[in-house]
Amino acid sequence: MKKDQIDTLFDNLKDDFDVAMPSLNHEQRFANKLKQQRLANTSKKAKNNFWKPFLGIAATLAILVTVFVTTQQEEKAYDLASISPEMAETQNFFTTTIASELTKLETETNPETKLLVADAMMQMQRLEKEYTDLKKDLSESGEDKRVIYAMISNFQNRIDILENTLTQIENIKKLKNSTNENSTTI
Repeated sequence: MKKDQIDTLFDNLKDDFDVAMPSLNHEQRFANKLKQQRLANTSKKAKNNFWKPFLGIAATLAILVTVFVTTQQEEKAYDLASISPEMAETQNFFTTTIASELTKLETETNPETKLLVADAMMQMQRLEKEYTDLKKDLSESGEDKRVIYAMISNFQNRIDILENTLTQIENIKKLKNSTNENSTTI
């Protein structure tokens, strides 16, 4: 059945086929056009290949400059640990204590204390941003004592927030337990 359809298709298109003979120089003109096209392509490739090594060198230099600039900026960032060994111990103590308190807070989180914990975490983020600003101030001021005291105070404030939040969570637990005891005895 398909053969019949194909035969009818060719019969219908019979007059549309190009059956005229090409001119005498057709083959020579076609060969000349191919040669010209090949020459144009090779000259474009030569131009493209000429710039490739320079582009590679430029990209490498750009990467090296970027790496150098970022490492220089990282070295300029001061914190308490960069001032003295004693301050490094102080910073280590505070960061360890804060991490411990955060762990306690995570274990005590439940649906009843969710808002309290969220508020504490917002305050912690604000203090963390403030500490980042203080590190910039420290690098600009050249180890100004006021900035150092502000950094230590920032750490203490974070610990106070976490301890207060944990105390409030304990109070909520006690209140819930006493409420449950009173409701069961009645």
